[in-house]
Amino acid sequence: MNLSKNLLYFCSQFMTLIKSISGIRGTIGGKAGEGLTPSDIVKFTTAYAFWLKQNSENKSIVVGRDARISGQMVNNLVIGTLIGCGFDVIDLQLSTTPTVELAVVWEQAAGGIIITASHNPKQWNALKLLNDKGEFISAADGAALLEIAEKGEFEFPEIDEIGTISYPENYFQKHIDAILALPLVNVEAIKAKKYKIVVDAVNSTGGIVVPMLLEALGVQEIVEIFCEPTGKFPHNPEPLPEHLGELSHEVKRSGAQLGIVVDPDVDRLAFVCEDGEMFGEEYTLVAVADYVLKHTKGNTVSNLSSTRALKDITLKYGGEYNASAVGEVNVVEMMKSTNAVIGGEGNGGIIYPELHYGRDALVGIALFLSHLSQNGKSVKGLRMTYPDYTISKNKIELDDTINLDLIFKKIEEKYIKQPINKVDGLKIEFGDEWVHLRRSNTEPIIRIYSESQTETMANNLADKIKMDIKNIIMG
Repeated sequence: MNLSKNLLYFCSQFMTLIKSISGIRGTIGGKAGEGLTPSDIVKFTTAYAFWLKQNSENKSIVVGRDARISGQMVNNLVIGTLIGCGFDVIDLQLSTTPTVELAVVWEQAAGGIIITASHNPKQWNALKLLNDKGEFISAADGAALLEIAEKGEFEFPEIDEIGTISYPENYFQKHIDAILALPLVNVEAIKAKKYKIVVDAVNSTGGIVVPMLLEALGVQEIVEIFCEPTGKFPHNPEPLPEHLGELSHEVKRSGAQLGIVVDPDVDRLAFVCEDGEMFGEEYTLVAVADYVLKHTKGNTVSNLSSTRALKDITLKYGGEYNASAVGEVNVVEMMKSTNAVIGGEGNGGIIYPELHYGRDALVGIALFLSHLSQNGKSVKGLRMTYPDYTISKNKIELDDTINLDLIFKKIEEKYIKQPINKVDGLKIEFGDEWVHLRRSNTEPIIRIYSESQTETMANNLADKIKMDIKNIIMG
């Protein structure tokens, strides 16, 4: 949809600073308060340290980062600030989001900071903030932290009370060992298949740890592309089909049975079939849930923008499916309240409580390969066993003149006779189809997700809603 140029802009062209349940995220540089500048990094790191002081007597914090270009700079500012606030820093250096989450628990730390902008392009970075359980802080805690930041009433410790820094080794191996110890991870079955697998880690930390994991799982041959942790992303780091041409080509060229791609901080996971076709990031969770539910009776959770195929699989095994608001914090909260044995998000995020309550591509890989090796089918054959839905993912980038509340109100009024869910934005059901409109937690945009039985039908539904929005704006 081509809305007026006066109504839209591309956020990557402007300095952006976003404060949300996803952390403090922004583009590097620009004016203080408008981008993720050094002064903003220090400000929000200090606020986090003082928030921790109000909630914990523990004086240690785990820090880790992905390999993006700005990572070392942000890391230096974060660590220096935490030490100046009196905290002892456990610096994992190049790491992954799930590894830092686990380390917080294993080190019995007060919290943790993951320096990563996840799937965002190279100009972005972020501070993802954890509590003492190694989970993202809640919306209420985030609001309290932001209030501390805005007040700026900080009193820092004197020289004898400043913190220290330590560099523990082998945390990737500790993470892998914890995965190998899970009852549902079947190394012998994987090893027996003598898999050849291609890995695309977008030149971030997944290039270190994913091959380590595959070797530990007994994969016979690992073909690495874009696995040097330079932070120079060779393509858009979001693991979507349009960004995975090189991986698809290499899987076919090398005769591999599977292609694996992770995002820069290794909490999202997608697969490529042996013929170079996409398995579908929505079906990463579906396949892993199929395996887990086959061996563990229980419930599942995904967010409102995820495929209904997870619900179909859950009902097949006699479990209960629930949908949460978008965001890992919301998914985890609902998983705990419903005793879910597996959950996550349709963007390829696997949350397996048996290990920890965080999206973890590494445990997702181990569970998927255990499933595949015992299923007896090819990756493409496995994909064909699941209900076939297609999600169309669209977004509209906005400027400050647009009244988003009015848009949502008008859309709701137009479709008032349809089943509507307003837990997170606006989700409208049309029989076997649905469309979900919501504000992004990480970018100044409206996301429009629609699902139907074919790509054309899903796109048509999205186009219909886009036209509704255009008419509301122009009217």
